[in-house]
Amino acid sequence: MNVKNYVRFEFQSLPENISFARSCVGAFASQLDCTLDDIEEIKLVVSEAVSNSIIHGYENNPHEKVVIVVSIMDDNTLEIIIEDYGKGIEDIEKAMEPTYSTDPSRMGLGFTFMKSFMDEVDVISKPGKGTTVKLRRNFAAADKEAYA
Repeated sequence: MNVKNYVRFEFQSLPENISFARSCVGAFASQLDCTLDDIEEIKLVVSEAVSNSIIHGYENNPHEKVVIVVSIMDDNTLEIIIEDYGKGIEDIEKAMEPTYSTDPSRMGLGFTFMKSFMDEVDVISKPGKGTTVKLRRNFAAADKEAYA
């Protein structure tokens, strides 16, 4: 699978940059043949992943960075990678359970949304080193279903 197009950007771990990340990824993804609902779902999962980096990974420390790489593959798969260098996740399996959160004021549905709106969700994390969330969604399959 080859990359047709990609963008890479990084930003400071400030809550106000969540909407920036959403907008950038949504605008980039609009190159694919997808619906407005698809774009909204993509923006939602980006919000959740970036929020996790800022709130859990960096514990709201505004002086860190979040990196995003978005790629469109030649088979019309959208791949979004969100990376932080924060405290990492001790137990990925537990963190991906619905309603689990290390912050009692949060609903703990971020990974649940990611899994429901994306075809693949991979989380790689090392305590003390950070977390990488890889999200993939293939839009060619949706095109085939629409014309079937």
